[in-house]
Amino acid sequence: MASLANPFAGNLPPKKLTKEELIQAIRLDIVGELEAIFLYDAHVQAMDDPIAKKVLADIRDEEKAHVGELMTLLRLLDPEEAKHFAEGENEVKEMLEELNITEKPLSGKAESTIGSLIDK
Repeated sequence: MASLANPFAGNLPPKKLTKEELIQAIRLDIVGELEAIFLYDAHVQAMDDPIAKKVLADIRDEEKAHVGELMTLLRLLDPEEAKHFAEGENEVKEMLEELNITEKPLSGKAESTIGSLIDK
């Protein structure tokens, strides 16, 4: 994987990272994970071998989980940045409301309610 301006590539930093340096390093880690997702997905789309597709798609999806882990850590370390993420999320939700579009649950399945369970 490419090392996008990573000052620590291949060797340990000469000192412990400050909180600000750690936040920057995590942002760089997120970039690396997104790059890996892009590359694995491109490989999946470019081949027909079912075994290779399955393995590479699984690896790609693990990278997506890493992005989630890193984003969660970034939000914890930088609450101010987390506020900006929340603002962006709210802006999209407002746009969806204006377009009368309801959000789909993350699982891709309809949410169950007590009423929906009784009706079945």
